Amino acid sequence: MIARDGWSLILIGLVLTVVILWACTRWDSLILFIVGLAFAFVTVFSVYFFRDPERTFTPQPDLLVSPADGTIVEIDTLDTHPFVGDSTVCVSIFLSIFNVHVNRIPIDGTIDYVKYIPGEFFPAFEKKASEKNEHTEIGITSVSGQKIVFKQIAGIIARRIVYHLSSGDTVNAGARFGMIRYGSRVDLLLPPSARLDVKVGDCVRGGESIIGALAQEKSSAESAESQEEPDVKL
Repeated sequence: MIARDGWSLILIGLVLTVVILWACTRWDSLILFIVGLAFAFVTVFSVYFFRDPERTFTPQPDLLVSPADGTIVEIDTLDTHPFVGDSTVCVSIFLSIFNVHVNRIPIDGTIDYVKYIPGEFFPAFEKKASEKNEHTEIGITSVSGQKIVFKQIAGIIARRIVYHLSSGDTVNAGARFGMIRYGSRVDLLLPPSARLDVKVGDCVRGGESIIGALAQEKSSAESAESQEEPDVKL
């Protein structure tokens, strides 16, 4: 399966390859033959790059699934985030040019905002890329009312961030929502109470690998019950 955002580039590459190779045979040109082979290589690579495999995932309340394929390059704590809150945990996933680049929703919930921020194009594996590079920031409130943010971050090669989300959308964990072309990074910002099931160096698959889970909050009845003093029998 090919990602819909890649079809235009693949078709353009295919048409150019056919035209140039036809011209090569028409005028018996070695230069045109080499150029045609180059376009053919780019077209084949584009088919590989824009691949969009099916993934199997069974959603559970507050379970976090990876929003991207790649390697966990950093797990850090931010002082605060205006949407998530204090002591925000940041899990960073680096996508090489050989990874699947289709991005997926990490948890069931409602989109609160989608913001595009222009910026630089530092290598995506560098820490400063998270704030200084061109990126999108997407805030989501889970079904249980907890807030998380996920970011699509352009890299030194990536120059095109694609997302198909709007504020107010109801989304499901594992669903496709966009992609970043040619090398990138995805950050997942979580509340400090979230459980993490990954560590730096782990390889993850979007829409399949479990990142962790949000802490399940007690209901008001359970909270009141826990505050009651236990009966003491003599």
